[in-house]
Amino acid sequence: MASMQKRGERSWLLVVEAGYKADGTREKETRTVKIDDDAVLKSKRLREEFLRDQLHMFKQEVESGIYVKPTKMTLEKFIENEWIPKYACKEENLSPLSFKTYKHHITNHILPVFGHKKLEEIKTIHVVTFINDLGKPGARKDGKGDTLSSGTIQYIYRVLKNILQRATEWQFIKANPMAGVKKPRVEETECEFYDEVEARAVITALYKEPRRWRLLVLGAMIGGFRRGELLGLEWPDVDAKNGVLGVVNSISLTEDGKAVEKGPKSRSSKRQVDFPDWYMAELEIHRKEWIKEKWDAQEKWLGGDREFVFHAGFGKPFYHSYPTEWWNKFVKRHELKKVRFHDLRHSAATLLIEAGASMKAIQKRLGHAKHQTTADTYAHVTKKLSRDTAEKFNKFAPENFRQQSVNNSQKEDMA
Repeated sequence: MASMQKRGERSWLLVVEAGYKADGTREKETRTVKIDDDAVLKSKRLREEFLRDQLHMFKQEVESGIYVKPTKMTLEKFIENEWIPKYACKEENLSPLSFKTYKHHITNHILPVFGHKKLEEIKTIHVVTFINDLGKPGARKDGKGDTLSSGTIQYIYRVLKNILQRATEWQFIKANPMAGVKKPRVEETECEFYDEVEARAVITALYKEPRRWRLLVLGAMIGGFRRGELLGLEWPDVDAKNGVLGVVNSISLTEDGKAVEKGPKSRSSKRQVDFPDWYMAELEIHRKEWIKEKWDAQEKWLGGDREFVFHAGFGKPFYHSYPTEWWNKFVKRHELKKVRFHDLRHSAATLLIEAGASMKAIQKRLGHAKHQTTADTYAHVTKKLSRDTAEKFNKFAPENFRQQSVNNSQKEDMA
């Protein structure tokens, strides 16, 4: 049974009976509809047609089971009571580092705008306006600048979309207001890297530093390891006989003084990487020094049964960001070209490209899930090499031949 009741000058309440409750009373679902078009409002025929259609569609939703009751829950309460405990805090959905980054953007950007709003009140235009405002001066909240990068804006978009997608799937809202919002574009920037000459300068400087730091940095620069993969590397992952280091663990976050470990970034990230003989020989020396250090520490050793190849002392894993701090000081100390620690990984790929390695081999070494990721990331390098190759034929330019012909003619005349 369905009916409608006039509530205001432009609004009507639609009522659909949907069976009986446990106490015997009727179960009713309601929805308020408004007529904003004056032409429809003033015409009895058009008004009745509009209301009849609305009531029919509402009845179909209720009877088919697709109707979602409006909720009074705010976005902040949904995040706190539903999204975090039932989705975000589970590692199969978000890694600990991703969860921490999500919470940062939720606190600094999403909750100040949407936190007080009821879920069903958030409309597509609100999200469009929000994304647009993120690109304006003053949007950055960490005190390190005035504007957000295009990459950060896209990340915030992704966080909000994730939350509202869960709200839609769990039927807190009927439709995701993000569905009509275009994903913000990220301004493409070429990654920094060291070429062969610059890499030689870095390695020369590394031989003035402690062995463990030299091996850790080279693990990134020639092995293509991510920082977290190096920090999670243990001696059982080292195959000295075959010159291979295995990626099976990663430390990308430290909380309450303890390393947060997880598996590799993706299935393809779990890999075996070949290293040159000279690196493995020095790694063996480091191994002997590591064993002596553990023996000397005795009861002070904090590593327990874990055997982290690179540790902060007494076997305890490094704080996840410390290698980056050390690297920045190292670059400044030796007056080297400034690149991020993560760019050492890019340098590994660049050096291999310059040496003629295939993109497939580089993809496997770096642990990229898709060949296109490797090709897109290093497109500027291959383009430069292609340009350099083409320029080698400049010696065959026509003007060079014409000049040579003139010179020959002059010599014949003098003879």
